[in-house]
Amino acid sequence: MSTESIQTGAEQLDIEKPKKSFRLGTILLWVVVAGILALVGWGLVNANKTRPEQGEIAPVFQMEFFNGYEWENLPAASLQDMQGKVVVLNFWASWCVECRVEADLLEQVWRQYQGQDVVMLGIAYADVEPNSIDYLQEFAVTYPNAPDLGTAISSDYEITGVPETFFIGKDGKIAHVQIGPVDQVTLTTMVNRLLAE
Repeated sequence: MSTESIQTGAEQLDIEKPKKSFRLGTILLWVVVAGILALVGWGLVNANKTRPEQGEIAPVFQMEFFNGYEWENLPAASLQDMQGKVVVLNFWASWCVECRVEADLLEQVWRQYQGQDVVMLGIAYADVEPNSIDYLQEFAVTYPNAPDLGTAISSDYEITGVPETFFIGKDGKIAHVQIGPVDQVTLTTMVNRLLAE
């Protein structure tokens, strides 16, 4: 091999190295730009997401009930399946002290209205299933309850904490939001009002 061909080969290598390096740098730059745009887009989507309030359609969700709990003999359901009924949607957790204040009342009101167009629905927020089941057994809860897997349901409702209760009319619209433990007057007044509509 001649010296000339070695030099030509070396020159070619020197020319190709910066091109590859330049291409890699360009690709990395585009990846960073795409990442920034994705973050900005995600932020805009979440900025437009607002807490559902009174008079708005309640966000629809799917749920799989805890073992032993069901609605109309179904182990899973959607909130949309319950349209045409009054839904009392209660977010709770076994670790929540204030949830224990309302637990017996929710069960009593469920038994009072069971068989009417009322669905009491419990959603366990950020809880461990065995602890949730123990809580439900402790308070002899018989109405349908489901875990909030990945906190997807509570995120859609943008709850501020637990307990929190959404009263949903037969038309699927939120009629009232109770932050903190619900009392008997509020619970029965809202259920009666929504049943009459």
